[in-house]
Amino acid sequence: MDVLDVKEEIIQRFKLRTATDRPFIVAIDGLGGAGKSTIAHHLVEELQSICTVTLIHIDNHIVERCKRYDTGHEEWFEYYYLQWDIESLKNNLFLPLHNRALHLYLPFYNRHTDTICERDMNIEANSIFIIEGIFLMRHEWRSFYDYRLFIDCPSTIREERVLQRDVYIGDFITRLHKYKKRYWPAEKYYLTKENPLAVVDSVYEV
Repeated sequence: MDVLDVKEEIIQRFKLRTATDRPFIVAIDGLGGAGKSTIAHHLVEELQSICTVTLIHIDNHIVERCKRYDTGHEEWFEYYYLQWDIESLKNNLFLPLHNRALHLYLPFYNRHTDTICERDMNIEANSIFIIEGIFLMRHEWRSFYDYRLFIDCPSTIREERVLQRDVYIGDFITRLHKYKKRYWPAEKYYLTKENPLAVVDSVYEV
């Protein structure tokens, strides 16, 4: 399956949807470095020919640093359970979207100031709303999506990408240590706990 196949599948489901008075909600899940953002942007470009498309990145809605670091929990736990306010996003993003709300009030995180800014978002009913990010198939959220896509990429490729990409973390050794302690154990936990490949509609293999 390639991007055009995914596009056609989304269009087909969008046209056959029964809930025409709310956005069609698409989730693009995958582990770190799988290429989620790239594919999401390609899909936005492809789908804009049929309707308005809104794209949000779940990483823009994390909590302040003090709530997810040095909490007394293991680092992987902080990343998986504390990086996002799971219930708040459920109640302020996923539930309203699914229940036909066309106005959202969402928290946006500013990495440079480590602060949260609440912003309004107006959504069109006859539109596609794409959410891109990791851990989207956690059980608290996955029932709200109309189409679920998982980007499956070999771990060797993903690991090389993130270690070269995330220079904001520090030098290479610092990046490697953080991924080994925080990110990769959380991803392994997610795959075991939620088995996302078994609950999505399609798998895009990189």
